[in-house]
Amino acid sequence: MNETLFCSFPRPSRSGHPDITVSFEFFPPATEEMERVLWESIKRLAPLCPNFVSVTYGAGGSTRERTHTTVARILKETAVRPAAHLTCVAASRQEIDAIVTEYRDLGVRHIVALRGDPQGGLGAKFRPHPEGYPTSAALVAGIKRIADFEISVSTYPEGHPESVCPDDDIDVLKRKIDAGAGRAITQFFFDNAIYLRFLDKVRDKGINIPITPGIVPVQSFKQTAKFAQGAGASVPQWLADRFDGLDHDPETRKLVAATVAAEQVLDLVDHGIKEFHFYTMNRADLVYAICHLLGLRPRLTQEAA
Repeated sequence: MNETLFCSFPRPSRSGHPDITVSFEFFPPATEEMERVLWESIKRLAPLCPNFVSVTYGAGGSTRERTHTTVARILKETAVRPAAHLTCVAASRQEIDAIVTEYRDLGVRHIVALRGDPQGGLGAKFRPHPEGYPTSAALVAGIKRIADFEISVSTYPEGHPESVCPDDDIDVLKRKIDAGAGRAITQFFFDNAIYLRFLDKVRDKGINIPITPGIVPVQSFKQTAKFAQGAGASVPQWLADRFDGLDHDPETRKLVAATVAAEQVLDLVDHGIKEFHFYTMNRADLVYAICHLLGLRPRLTQEAA
C-alpha cells in the first residue's frame, strides 16, 4: 500500500496563543432581572482577565447614571479594569467635564469616547449641544485636558452611516488619534475581508494604533440584523442562510451561533489578529466559549492547577 504524505501548514489559531487579549462590552441594566443577568455575565467572564470591560451609554446619553453606577460597582466588586463610555450628546462641555472629573476621582482610567447617535434616532441629523463638544475628536481632546486617561474610540470598516466616502472615516480617525486616542474599536462586522482591507488602508495612512475588531456573537439573528441595519454593517446572505428556519429551535440556533463566531475569530487569528473586543449583549455563554477556543483560561483555575 502506498503511503501518502500530507504537508500541513501550522495555523496560529490552533496553537492557543498566550498573547491574545480580549475586552468585553456590556450595557447598563434597566431592570432587576437584567441586572442579575449582567452581573452573572461579568462574574463568568472576569476570571479570563480581560484587558478591560466597557459599559455603554444608551441612545442620546439616556443611561448616563446607570452607566456610572455600573462602572462604580465593577471597580468596587471586581478586579477587572472598567472603561466608561462617554458621548457628546445632550450635554454641555461643563457637564461632560464634570463627568470626566468624577470618573477620574472614582478611579476610572480608561474612557471610550464617542460622538453618539443623534437624539432624533436613526436617519436624523446629528446636532451638537450648543455649548457642547461638537465632535468625538473634540471630546477626546477635552478628556485629555482633564487627565491622562487611556482613550479608545470607534471606527467603521464599512463606513459610518453618515460618511460621504470611506476616506472620510480614516480622516476622522486620524483626527481622534491626533487629539489623544490610543486605540480604535471597530463597528462589528461579519465578513473578515472587509476588516482586513480596512486595516490595510489605515496602515497605509500611517495609523499604527491598535484597530481592535469588534465581534458580536449572534444571540438572535433577527435582532442582530436590525442592529446591523442601523449601524451600516452588512449582513452576508450566507449568514442569513445559516440561521434560516431556526427561529423556534433555540438549541440548534445556539450551536450555529457558536460555530459562526468561532469561524470568524479563528480566521482573524490566522491573519495575525491578537486583540478582540466582544459586544457581549450582557450574555456570557457564547463569548466564554470563543475565548476558550482562543486559548484563554480562567486565571484562578490555572493558579489552582
